[in-house]
Amino acid sequence: MLSLNQPKPPPQLLHQTLTSSFLIPQPLHLSIFGIQKHRSKSIITVRASRRPPPPPSQQNQSLYQPFRPPPAQVPAQYRDLDLEARLAILRDRLGVWYEYATLIPPLFQQGFTPSSIEEATGITGVEQNRLVVAAKVRDSFSQTELEPQALAFFDNGGAEILYEIRLLSAAQRVASARYIIEKRFDARETQELAKAIKDFPRRQSDKGWENFNYLCPGDCLAFYFYRQSREHKNPSDQRTINLEKALEMAETDKAKKRILDELNIKSGDEIEEIEIKIKVPVVRMKMGELSESSKVVMLPVCKAEDGEIPVMEAPEECKSEGEFGVLNAEKGWKRWVVLPGWDPVVKLGKGVVVEFLDARVLPWKVNRWYKEEPILVVVDRNRKEVVAEDGFFLISNSKQGDNGFKVERGSTLIDLGVKECLGSVVLVVRPPKEENEDQLADEDWE
Repeated sequence: MLSLNQPKPPPQLLHQTLTSSFLIPQPLHLSIFGIQKHRSKSIITVRASRRPPPPPSQQNQSLYQPFRPPPAQVPAQYRDLDLEARLAILRDRLGVWYEYATLIPPLFQQGFTPSSIEEATGITGVEQNRLVVAAKVRDSFSQTELEPQALAFFDNGGAEILYEIRLLSAAQRVASARYIIEKRFDARETQELAKAIKDFPRRQSDKGWENFNYLCPGDCLAFYFYRQSREHKNPSDQRTINLEKALEMAETDKAKKRILDELNIKSGDEIEEIEIKIKVPVVRMKMGELSESSKVVMLPVCKAEDGEIPVMEAPEECKSEGEFGVLNAEKGWKRWVVLPGWDPVVKLGKGVVVEFLDARVLPWKVNRWYKEEPILVVVDRNRKEVVAEDGFFLISNSKQGDNGFKVERGSTLIDLGVKECLGSVVLVVRPPKEENEDQLADEDWE
């Protein structure tokens, strides 16, 4: 039998214990006081006592302490200034940018927001972020081998430049900073450099990639312009300009040699041999391709069954104007189409698009590629003379007698004695589908 013997407290103490809200009940500690035998039963006497509370140091350790970031450090030259004086420094841009930029983070600790800082100092939220991030990038140079005298290049306007290399590693930042100083880059050129460095590892499958050195920022930028040059035909001004930029930016001899080899491909025989193999591009648009394009082109559209008059009367120019790129046509037109900024489309002078309801107007092999689907034929009205045998031209389909159109090969028209057409075909666009199909090969054209 277990019994609990506990001495009763005096009445006044019991009353104080029950009514006081400042006393925290403590757990009882039971201890065996003694065992007595009485006839056939054993009586165990247990005494209860309260444990003393733990020392204050142990109580504080057991409490949950939420993490609070350390307050932002204010530079020594600003610590004796009050809040109004610090705001005045930011408002008047006193000193160099990387020094007063350190005053912005402590303001957030004091309850300021980007909008309230802008109201007090005139520094926008975007500029606040640029200053703070650029100052941290500059501070990271103190742990590297970048020469102190080189940092003076970034004293004026350096925030815009250093902000663009924020995503690079420490080693890439140092190498890029030296290259930026050597080339005297501005913020826009630095942005191109950082983009080229980040993009370079993903281009291993591109032609000529192995000739450029990833550890050299100039080679990464040179490869960027080298790739741009390959998107233009040879010869062309755009191709030559990009190759000359690539040669100017390249650092290693191997990269320079590769670029020079590309610049030296100017033989008329070689160019003619390359151009003979080029067919009219036939592309199928992808779902969402327009939304991902950084540049688009808007062209007037004519229906094939409407005849020649709409093709001749369609607007010749549609240019973007103003900061918002508002499109402005020389005259009104009902039907337009927006295409991605593909190179053949961008170079059009007097472009027009003819909509065909049946793909059989194209001279491709019906037994393999015949598709009962609509297509768009992009035509250059500036090139009406039939001179290229391997070219494709838009002509009137007089056989049908309905003023329709047809796309015909140049060699066929030359044999028939046709010297002029409605325009040269530069691109054929097929409608988007969920399943992508292969493009037409050279042997698929008749």
